[in-house]
Amino acid sequence: MAHLMSLPAANPQKEQTDGTVPVAHVSVQQLRRVVAALLVVFAGILIFLATDGLTTPMRATLFIFVCAITAWTILELPETPVALAGALALAIVGAIPEELVYRSLGNDIIWLLLSAFVIAGVLRHVGLIEQITARLMPRMRSIGSMFWMLTLLTFATAFIIPSTSARAAILMPVYLGLSAAIDNVRISRALGLLFPSVILLSAGASLIGAGAHLVAAGFLSNLTGSRPDFIDWLVLAGPFSLVICLTTCAILFQVFLTKEERDITINSSPALKRPVAFSRQQIAVAGVVCCTIVLFATQSLHGIGMALVGVAAMLVLCVPKLSGTTLKDALRTVEWNLLLFMAGTLVIGEALIETGTAQMLADRLVNVFRQGMVSSPVLIIAFAAIVATFSHLVITSRTARVTVLIPAFALPLSALGVNPAALVMVVTLASGFCQTTMVSAKPVALFGGIEPAAFTQGDLRKLGYYVAPPFIILLILLATILWPGQGIPMKYSSDSIS
Repeated sequence: MAHLMSLPAANPQKEQTDGTVPVAHVSVQQLRRVVAALLVVFAGILIFLATDGLTTPMRATLFIFVCAITAWTILELPETPVALAGALALAIVGAIPEELVYRSLGNDIIWLLLSAFVIAGVLRHVGLIEQITARLMPRMRSIGSMFWMLTLLTFATAFIIPSTSARAAILMPVYLGLSAAIDNVRISRALGLLFPSVILLSAGASLIGAGAHLVAAGFLSNLTGSRPDFIDWLVLAGPFSLVICLTTCAILFQVFLTKEERDITINSSPALKRPVAFSRQQIAVAGVVCCTIVLFATQSLHGIGMALVGVAAMLVLCVPKLSGTTLKDALRTVEWNLLLFMAGTLVIGEALIETGTAQMLADRLVNVFRQGMVSSPVLIIAFAAIVATFSHLVITSRTARVTVLIPAFALPLSALGVNPAALVMVVTLASGFCQTTMVSAKPVALFGGIEPAAFTQGDLRKLGYYVAPPFIILLILLATILWPGQGIPMKYSSDSIS
């Protein structure tokens, strides 16, 4: 006892200064790990011990699915390794055939994305987008007309460039040039908000505008036996995406610029005086890209798949005499991380459908909520739109949001009598809203992270508060008024989509 009493007292200050990691940081990380571990253990007990009527593949698929969601949301682990680990785990435990994992890399969706990335790399190499912008500059009489013109130009890029981050990288030089020429902090801030916002919102108009759309198309194919093509998607989602892009531009005018600033005449700054004559390479690349889009749009006439058209265009564009670049150089611009992520999520999504796990989730969850949930199709669609719109606060990856929300949220809601095709489309388009935090989307982080910063987190949040209500309302009107006339009724029907 005397020995214990003679021990020196602990020195709190010494302990604090000796530590190399802040206590608060350690506690947050530890809390995340503890919560994740508890959720995984609880899910394992519930799935393997407390739930009856499930086959072994269904239990394994559901548990791996929950683990992937936990890794993406709570632990915030990188999306691609998690998706690939989930796909491999499904094959290792026998939930899916091993060949399915390898076959996913040969999926036409992967080849379509690969070719689109190469096309985007060639466009960046020849500077076609910047040259088109330079040629349009004389038509921009004022700051207001410049914003409208840039909104439409950025919207158009969604049909030829598959990645929002690739579009942001291509359009960044355009923003920097215009910002330097205008030399006005307030206008530069509004311009900096315009580019990433329209990049993200316009992606919904094109089937290849985001990888999430191809995942959704795969779900629709499994559910209905028919996958929407380039024109089908444009007809369904194009009007919504165009209107919300124009609405966002109008909101930027009202919230961030005064009428006097919008009416400022664009001067003939040297920064805007770039050659506007198209080079031979740019003309050739533009011709190939236009032909590719036409072939995409007329797939129902010639019957050639979009992936084959894309690969053919990729090979033509990588002829050095035509574009000045080689296939080897163009392949360096491909976002291989996204392609592997897509392959992993395709495996997980197909496993959820093929093992019957998605249908099981629908049946179980609907039985739980049927008594207390309003059965009005309009209210259910509105509920789905609101939840999916703000899901970016939890799951930062757009493709991951769709992979999670369709089987775990949209399909269960469809069992209440709402057309599953309508809910899949609503959830997919709503997942494209991610303009409230810097980490919600790569284009936002890219423009917000330049020096000097184009805008602050407060500016971004302010814009998000204004854009979210019309975004949700327009999406609900689209699903309840426009889509029924296009063959996608709100109520469930076996022939809901052609």
